[in-house]
Amino acid sequence: MRSIITILLVFVAYNFSFGQDLVYRPKNPAFGGDTFNYQWLLSSAEAQNTFTEDSQGRDQRSDLERFTENLNSQLLNQISRTLFNEQFGEDGLTEGTFNFGTLFVEIFPSGEGLVINILDTSTGDQSQVIIPN
Repeated sequence: MRSIITILLVFVAYNFSFGQDLVYRPKNPAFGGDTFNYQWLLSSAEAQNTFTEDSQGRDQRSDLERFTENLNSQLLNQISRTLFNEQFGEDGLTEGTFNFGTLFVEIFPSGEGLVINILDTSTGDQSQVIIPN
């Protein structure tokens, strides 16, 4: 009798148990989620953000500091333009190799255009500029 009741209970439990499909629904609107989740995700991310903005930014400079920096930039620009004209003349860049202190500059034409290789002999850093035809 006990085994019959156990078997009946198993069948009754089996008939009332339901299963469902597992369906993934993304939360993030960037990956197909509901667009109304955007504000919630943004506020959640801002609440977890531990980074603070640096108060020593460029906007904190005085007018005198900005003027000094601008003047220095213009002076360096004028000096470099003068050195460029002395080295290459008014005609501009010519083929060859040139030394500017620790900088070794090589200029040559190629199929891609005018190639300028720059090598800093003190550090070994290299740079290449290609001016297209």
